[in-house]
Amino acid sequence: MDPERERTGRHLKKGRKRRRARNTLVGAAEARRARWDLEERQPEAKKARLSTILFAENCEVTHDQLCELLKYAVLGKSSVPKPSWCQLFHQNHLNNVVVFVLQGMSQLHFYRFYLEFGFLRKAFRHKFRLPPPSSNFLADITGLQKKQIMGDLSKMVEGSLPSAGSKVSINLLNDPIIQKYGSKKVGLTRCLLTKEEMKTFHFPLQGFPDCENFVPTKCNGSITDNSPLFGLDCEMCLTSKGRELTRISLVAEGGCCVMDELVKPDNKILDYLTSFSGITKKILNPVTTKLKDVQRHLKALLPPDAVLVGHSLDLDLRALKIAELNLEALASRQELLAAGQELRNTAEIVYQPNTSVLECLDLMGQKLLFLTQEAETSELCSARNCQTIKCLSNKEVLEQARVEIPLFPFSIVQFSFEPFSPSLTEEMNKRMRIKWTEMSTIYAGPFSKTCNLRALKRLFKSFGSIRSMTLVLETHQPHLCIQYEVLEAAQLAIESLDGILVEGACIKVQRPVTELTLDCNTLVNELEQDSENRGTIYLSGVSETFKEHLLQQSNLFLGLEAVILPKDLKSGKQKRYCFLKFKTFGSAQRALNILKGKDWKLKGRHALTPRHLHAWLRGLPPESRRPPGVRVIPPPSEQQALQALKVDHPKIAAWRWGRKIGKLYHSLGPGTLCLILLPGTKSTHGSFSGLGLMGIKDEEESTTPNMCS
Repeated sequence: MDPERERTGRHLKKGRKRRRARNTLVGAAEARRARWDLEERQPEAKKARLSTILFAENCEVTHDQLCELLKYAVLGKSSVPKPSWCQLFHQNHLNNVVVFVLQGMSQLHFYRFYLEFGFLRKAFRHKFRLPPPSSNFLADITGLQKKQIMGDLSKMVEGSLPSAGSKVSINLLNDPIIQKYGSKKVGLTRCLLTKEEMKTFHFPLQGFPDCENFVPTKCNGSITDNSPLFGLDCEMCLTSKGRELTRISLVAEGGCCVMDELVKPDNKILDYLTSFSGITKKILNPVTTKLKDVQRHLKALLPPDAVLVGHSLDLDLRALKIAELNLEALASRQELLAAGQELRNTAEIVYQPNTSVLECLDLMGQKLLFLTQEAETSELCSARNCQTIKCLSNKEVLEQARVEIPLFPFSIVQFSFEPFSPSLTEEMNKRMRIKWTEMSTIYAGPFSKTCNLRALKRLFKSFGSIRSMTLVLETHQPHLCIQYEVLEAAQLAIESLDGILVEGACIKVQRPVTELTLDCNTLVNELEQDSENRGTIYLSGVSETFKEHLLQQSNLFLGLEAVILPKDLKSGKQKRYCFLKFKTFGSAQRALNILKGKDWKLKGRHALTPRHLHAWLRGLPPESRRPPGVRVIPPPSEQQALQALKVDHPKIAAWRWGRKIGKLYHSLGPGTLCLILLPGTKSTHGSFSGLGLMGIKDEEESTTPNMCS
């Protein structure tokens, strides 16, 4: 049974005029189709991009699988197997990898505060579910296995450590100095960096392309155990050209300060980084000393066999624009290049399945940046080629990230948030599930008392699979309550049937109005703008042969990446609805117009539910649903928490930190693989899955046009 398309009081003559008006748009539609064809067929410039068509059925990506992607991003296809769950094209055009970890948050937090996470939901096209967190999430996703590390350390320091039976020796095993040098006394020359280590840790070396304008030192003396030590420390600010020197301090071996100079940068200062350096505009205004003055002074002060000591000396020397001729002995550019090539060749030979991300970086002569809070502990902190910076607050982590991320090829930035209490989390989980159930439920009516219920069921079923359909007799005239399996079906029914004549009556189709659905229209609009949904369409009325028909006419559906055909969990039969995922919004829109046309006669709209969310909601337990009309009052603890508006409350944190991470993301260079990981939470009430979002900066801007800010 088809509903009458004319609304009450609408004349047929007007309907005819409307049909003629639609015919005048054919030329414009053909022109638009030709433009879409041209866009799809144009050869793409080679750049790194992601395709997610290999996702598992339940959209859950394990920590090991995540590690696969990170290792492949570092080493590429020549050395590492491709990740089993997604495709990374043109890995060699990838410039950086940045991983943001929102510790204390889960998939539940993301969808409970979906509207607050404005930037994240719009910017990242690829989303996936993570399993509940283990005891050491970061070690899992980077491939650091505690047992293996302890075994390797025991071999490295065998014979040089006290008995392994004591508590002291266990602590020493984790000490990076003991790991490298053992516990016996060594001379100064034993502690100098080797030429391989200088390259690994990105020290400025004379003759290298990125050190062309650097001033060489006169370190041509022979280093001995009696050579003089000098402690060096520099402060920097952020300018229009990057980080520039604002202060240098040099201390001799006996503790005497031999140099302490403020320096005026050559370029416009954007951020004084006062919280780290103590430098302010007022302090720097009267300064006239320039970088070239400091370079000249420093070369005059340091003897030929000077040995520099300090924290992050590579960064200090780059700020000074001084390239070392040697820290151990003279090494020619040819020797260093040969060493670098040797490392690359080794990468292809040494790689094993249990190799960690850190070992992959080491093979490439690179190191990892890890930014976190003081209170957090991780095995990453003690890794040899990991630059760990511990901060006092999330704000400080963010400030450091702005400065440090551009200097490293691979960065992990961890923000820590206080999770909800276990009881509140469980209650919030139940209410979240109820909310999505109510959003997928519609009321339709009034109908006549003699209405054809079988025909009505066919009509409402044409929009998607129905969980339940009940006749409501509490009203003067009968109404129907229909609960759909997916949100798209409910929305499509509302958009298609509200205000339409059905069996002689103009019916109203709407969702139940409760405190959980008051912002439903806003939420639906934002879900449609979700970056992952913009290239995906929902179709209802598909047959078992739909996929074959679609592939036979694939020339009509350029940019099609995936056909998602849900099956019944019990019978295994294909359902009557599906999702089509396209590369761009334009190709999705064109396909939707074709499939809703006279040749295919399907019903459809743009998708609202990402696959990982649909997989989560599909397992909805019956006890979490409630009868229509029952009020759900938020627990007092949440009401009090929201009224207090604590800075670290997840609702406030979602809005505030989503925006802050967004600004940081915009500062990243093109070709940066960026992952946002909400690891999930564990409590006495159970575990809650995490959520991952990922994208490549250039890719997101090209595949999500007209994205709202």
